[in-house]
Order: sequence, then C-alpha cells, then structure tokens
Amino acid sequence: MDGPVAVKIVIAGGFGVGKTTFAGAVSEITPLTTEAPMTELSLGVDDASAVGDKHTTTVAMDFARRTIDDQLVLYLFGTPGQDRFWFMWDDITRGSVGAIVLVDTRRVHDAFPAIDFFEDRGVPFVVAVNVFAGAPRPSEARLRSALALAPDVPLLACDARQGDTVIAVLISLVEHALARAHARA
Repeated sequence: MDGPVAVKIVIAGGFGVGKTTFAGAVSEITPLTTEAPMTELSLGVDDASAVGDKHTTTVAMDFARRTIDDQLVLYLFGTPGQDRFWFMWDDITRGSVGAIVLVDTRRVHDAFPAIDFFEDRGVPFVVAVNVFAGAPRPSEARLRSALALAPDVPLLACDARQGDTVIAVLISLVEHALARAHARA
C-alpha cells in the first residue's frame, strides 16, 4: 500500500442540528465551511425559531479531515440542512462509505429527509442524537420508534462540540458500514 486509505463520510441532518460543529470538533485541519450570514431573504424559508441565536447557515458543504493512523484518513463532508440545498446531496454522498444523521430531539421530524435519503440509496448510516441543553431525552426505544429506525441502524448520543463523542460516532459508522459490506459479500 502506498499510503493511507481515504474514507469519505457524510454528515447530514436538519437545519441547525450541529453538522458544522460536529465536523470541526475532530478536524485536524481548519475545517472548510461555507457558512453565510442569514439574511431577511431566509425569512419564511428557514425556520430559525428552534435554533436560538444562529446567525449563519451552511450554503454548500463543510469539509474536515481526521487522520486515524498511517493506514486510515477520514474525510468528513457536511451537507447543508435546508431543503432548498438538497440537490447537492447526491454529489456530496457519491463515493462515501456511509453517513451520520444528526438529530435534535426538539425537532425529530427534521431528521426524516436525511434518513429517507440514505435508506433510499442503500447508504449505511448511523443516527447520532446531538444532546442540546434543555432538550428532551427520550428513551432509545421511544426515539427509535419515532424515527422508524430499522433495528440494525445504530442510535447513539453525542455532543457535537466534544471530539471524544464525535470520534465514538465515527467509529460506530465505520464498524456499521464494514458489517454491512461483509454481510453482503
């Protein structure tokens, strides 16, 4: 082998769920972000009522890199959360080993488009609940039921600001994708 294996991972989810923060928490490089200020043009288009004092939004994608060891490098691609940018998701996802769907329990319904997207395309994914202060903390069974998750889809909790919990989610995704690949072989 000439160098490390490059593994592409997609981070998806609803608007303001923490995708940019998630990627940045583990990146060994300054993450590339396409954050733009939210303007009055987004009024009536983006529901910012549940995201507090969020003043910027991703308009294309985020990119981060994490070297695991001399054999493995993860490339993280964060999708934009608003539905008007979903036309980019196929291109962002192409060539990925899998995806992470971030969920905010205050807005569980925002996760459905991402879950449906990856299920429809047969892309392995895990669901990571980004634990926000003051957000409801339903049981795993209740959340799994609310999201209509298949039993084999990993469901984890994380804090997108904390690198150690982000790493645990990344490891879970890679293990899940490998298990699915072995099952199909």
